[in-house]
Amino acid sequence: MKTAMPRPRDPAEAAWADARAAAAPQRARASICGVVPLISGFAVPDPAADPFSPLREETLRTIASSGVVRHFPKQSVLINEGDVGDSLYVILTGRVKVYASNAAGREVVIDFHGPGEYVGEMSLDGAPRSASVITVEPTTCAIVNRAQIREFMVANPDFAQHLIGKLIHRVRVATENVKSLALSDVYGRLVRLLNTLATDDNGKLTVRERLTQQEIADRVGASRDMIGKLMKDLVGGGYLHVEDRAITILRKLPPGW
Repeated sequence: MKTAMPRPRDPAEAAWADARAAAAPQRARASICGVVPLISGFAVPDPAADPFSPLREETLRTIASSGVVRHFPKQSVLINEGDVGDSLYVILTGRVKVYASNAAGREVVIDFHGPGEYVGEMSLDGAPRSASVITVEPTTCAIVNRAQIREFMVANPDFAQHLIGKLIHRVRVATENVKSLALSDVYGRLVRLLNTLATDDNGKLTVRERLTQQEIADRVGASRDMIGKLMKDLVGGGYLHVEDRAITILRKLPPGW
């Protein structure tokens, strides 16, 4: 009796399955980044913590099948500021940092994105990239070009609405950041960052991300030395507790310092 040969896996399905398998270790540490695991194996941000929930699994699957799925190691530059490109990167697993820099190498962090989110949508109008994107851990992305995205939006109006909502949200965030840089001093921006990142942990406000002083400085547009001095003063004043880069807010931070 002849043995039936197994059916070859479709490349898109194979890439999807590989990405799901690669996501398994992320589920174990999902709570660190404020995310909850999907039943499919992907860790996505908690919708309660984000006004715009990430893309649904079926949407991710469809996008992955229409584009190219690629795996990137940590510290891989996906997008360079100023380059011309027409690709959207949909994050299936991992995490990326969006940042801008000047000729001297100084950079400011704009945002971080994880599974179910996407980067590169600002270049869909054909203009140069407005910021750079780098992976901060091993990351899997579905890469889709402008023509594919347009076809996908026509066939999937829900995705078009999601994209519009996300763009509105990012414009609001950018506006708040400009206001903070123009109207607040370094201390004010530090307080805003800590209050934004802090979540309730059994009655304590804790910043779950274990940030270095340089990472904090990059986010608020300041020097590491200035952040180090402010953090030391806040710890000494009994406002913060810092242990192994884990920051706990012990009492309400004063409006000025």
